[in-house]
Amino acid sequence: MQLKLRIWRQAGPQAKGYFEDHSLDELDDHMSVPEMLDLLNTNIIKSGGNPIAFESDCREGICGQCGFVINGDIHSPNKGTTTCQTHLRSFKDGQTLVIEPFRAAAFPIKKDLMIDRSAFDRIIQAGGYIGVNTGQAPEANTILIKHDLAERAFDAAACIGCGACVAVCKNASAMLFTSAKVNHLSMLPQGAPEAAQRVTNMVKKMDAEGFGSCSYTGACEAVCPQGISITNIAAMNGRWLWTQLTAE
Repeated sequence: MQLKLRIWRQAGPQAKGYFEDHSLDELDDHMSVPEMLDLLNTNIIKSGGNPIAFESDCREGICGQCGFVINGDIHSPNKGTTTCQTHLRSFKDGQTLVIEPFRAAAFPIKKDLMIDRSAFDRIIQAGGYIGVNTGQAPEANTILIKHDLAERAFDAAACIGCGACVAVCKNASAMLFTSAKVNHLSMLPQGAPEAAQRVTNMVKKMDAEGFGSCSYTGACEAVCPQGISITNIAAMNGRWLWTQLTAE
């Protein structure tokens, strides 16, 4: 299998970026996209060049750090799939792949395909916690939670923080990410005591980080590799509004 690659190169956040062309022959269609880049970097290093910087960790579709844009598709041309789980059989022999990083002001480019997602960390730090007493863990059966509620909380908690929702949004909104993190705690009794403070602080921090507003087009849900529902956004908006109306 042969592929032609146009890959974004950028030395740092303030540097001017450009596309660099490469060609790879004799590729195995079972290879993943990061494995293809590993092979390309081996060739570049052998020729004395500067390897392409990109992120990956688990390479099992769990962490989401591998994410970038391929021919305009966030993560992958396949629905519900991370970049690391995208295999070369998803493309045609001889096809040109244009590979570039996620584009958002709140995600500055560190180098090449690597972006800075630390804004997400700061949103979580602003309120993503629950207050518990220290000491021995409580018996799980002492706090009964209905099955459907636990499932909905788990679905929200599945967010891996990859940033695909921000990258696809025309406003670069982080509402899907933030609402998932707010709701997965607030829906459970353990997270109820800080629910009002949590939603206020996290939304405030999200705005301060420079993410755009949500126009509820649903593009975020469509590209989310975990299928996080946009109903989380509506739920968070309702929780936030109620908090503001009832604040003393």
